[in-house]
Amino acid sequence: MKKNKFEFQYEQYTENAILIKGSSEIDEILLDSLLFYKNEIENYYNKVIVEVISSYNWLLVCYVDVIEDFYSEVLMLKSLYSDDFLKKSSKKRLWKIPVCYSSQLAPELESFAGKKSMTIKELITLHTAPLYTVFFIGFLPGFLYLGGLDKKLVTSRKASPSAKLEKGSVAIGGNQTGIYPCDSPGGWHVIGKTPLDFFNPNISNPCFVTPGDKIQFISIKENEYNDISFLISSGIFTVESIFL
Repeated sequence: MKKNKFEFQYEQYTENAILIKGSSEIDEILLDSLLFYKNEIENYYNKVIVEVISSYNWLLVCYVDVIEDFYSEVLMLKSLYSDDFLKKSSKKRLWKIPVCYSSQLAPELESFAGKKSMTIKELITLHTAPLYTVFFIGFLPGFLYLGGLDKKLVTSRKASPSAKLEKGSVAIGGNQTGIYPCDSPGGWHVIGKTPLDFFNPNISNPCFVTPGDKIQFISIKENEYNDISFLISSGIFTVESIFL
């Protein structure tokens, strides 16, 4: 059984930020621990802190003012952590994300399957089977870093990144899969496309997914992709989700 208690290291990152470092491993229990810790820090400090940013294995705590006494601040942060976080963690949400695995929408689909010596059907089966974990959101607003990719699909990133990957591109890079929330340069291999919006700055919650959530990819046909795109543009499509 994995231990629930994690040892963190505390470093002064800037004059008004402290970096809390966990282990180097990518681990779901560590993620739960960090997200609980993040919530406790935000609740305690309220608006005294500008932002708490989470990654695979660290938190960056950003303060409004300069940190006058680093060691006292670290003692306060340590007092907020509890190894009882699993009992207090909030429910996880599973989002069902429609993806069209089509050469018309994902030009690299066939070449990727060829490199892996598998059929497109086999690729789709392997990619849609896992429940992926959202470890953090970064690189671009709304870009999800997902853990759980089948080892058979792990592939090095492109030697030369593409100048433009289209919004909604579902791609694989290394041992990760992700979705490009907007048109962007990128070095990942595009194998599908989703019609969903993962970042909208004009609403109160710009990205509907949060770290700790689960993602399940649902394979759809091109006509379904077009139908969902129309519903989204009309403002009448709701992403399916359940609480685990």
